[in-house]
Amino acid sequence: MLLPRRSRAAVISLAAVMTTASTAFADPQTAAPPPGCTGPASDTWLNVVASGLRNGNGLLAVTLYADNPRKFLAHHGSLYVGRVNANAGTTHACIFVPSPGVYALALYHDENANQKFDRTMIGMPAEGYGFSNNPPTLVGLPSFRSVRLGVSRSGLTTRITMKYP
Repeated sequence: MLLPRRSRAAVISLAAVMTTASTAFADPQTAAPPPGCTGPASDTWLNVVASGLRNGNGLLAVTLYADNPRKFLAHHGSLYVGRVNANAGTTHACIFVPSPGVYALALYHDENANQKFDRTMIGMPAEGYGFSNNPPTLVGLPSFRSVRLGVSRSGLTTRITMKYP
């Protein structure tokens, strides 16, 4: 039985929408990680969107910390540091995490690409920085509790706004 012309168009449009929706909402756990995902490969990754980069010089460093306040921002305390080329405005990165769990992220805009977080003579940041959950940092470093980030599955996205001195 043939449907009237309007009904056929509606069915075709609905089919197109359903195909697009099923593609757009594919299960991230079955999807492959984005190209360029950094860190030791695992089945779990996190997309990081850093906004507010003042220029495209150097690198954006994404530092991953385990759920341990004593290791957060400590020398050799991170699990891994991933680096991607910086883009003015917004930079996208992907970092593998060992497994679903709780982590913390610290980012810095390594404008001179020396792979160090540069500081001024009095110890203040000389480069842009940001943390998971975007905690306030006016008085000093954020508490570990304020930067804890739950990663329940692969493919999640966290957005971090960079701050500059």
